[in-house]
Amino acid sequence: MLMAMVPPAAIRNKWGVIIPSTNIMVEHDLAMLCPSGVTFHAGRAYISKPSMASDADAEALLDQMDASFDVALRDVLTLTPDRIVIAMSAEVMRRGVRGGAEFVDAVAQKAGLPVTTGPAAVIAALQRIGATRIAVLTPYQPESDRLTSQYMRECGFDVVHVEGLRRTSATDIAETTPGQVIAGLRALAAHRPDALVVVGTNLSAVKLAAEAEHWLGLPTVAMNAATVWHALRESGITDRRADAGFLLRDF
Repeated sequence: MLMAMVPPAAIRNKWGVIIPSTNIMVEHDLAMLCPSGVTFHAGRAYISKPSMASDADAEALLDQMDASFDVALRDVLTLTPDRIVIAMSAEVMRRGVRGGAEFVDAVAQKAGLPVTTGPAAVIAALQRIGATRIAVLTPYQPESDRLTSQYMRECGFDVVHVEGLRRTSATDIAETTPGQVIAGLRALAAHRPDALVVVGTNLSAVKLAAEAEHWLGLPTVAMNAATVWHALRESGITDRRADAGFLLRDF
């Protein structure tokens, strides 16, 4: 008897994921968090000069992503995904809430698909738990921190503190040590927010954020975990897991 033809991955949902070419951690985190049958496929926005050593360098890096975004999107559309995931946090937030929404709407129209972004996922997560006072850990330089804070405030949150790790290049973000992340989370908690937020898709903090919820007693939103949670739930997939923080465990 011939068996029914089923895709090798028993595909439930396919995501085209747009990431900077320098990003190391998004694919790692998605592989860890996506349930069976949910596949992700990266298109990389080319960055030739990854320096973030100054505000000017950081802005130039984002401009490089802008210039190559459409090619990365073109590439992932050839696999006929069900959803586009934009795993570029600063690139969305620097535009502000209105500009970020216009950017995402333009991508959705071009792709003809729903879109999830890290910033929108974080906002949805904070709204889901009713947090209003937040503290934010970033890998950025001061100007990008300012734009991150401004974006969160435009979304209605009281940003009580931003702790910037001042990484000097896009690739250095992935080399942030667990000790640096832990120290940053402790610095945030000292400001007594309702929730902690870790932004930057190359700053992998999924496991540390989940652990921090226990030793700091505060909900901790790691952007990559929030992105997976949002994309799954918006796709009608309700799988949960107990080892990646409150979002994927409880909601």
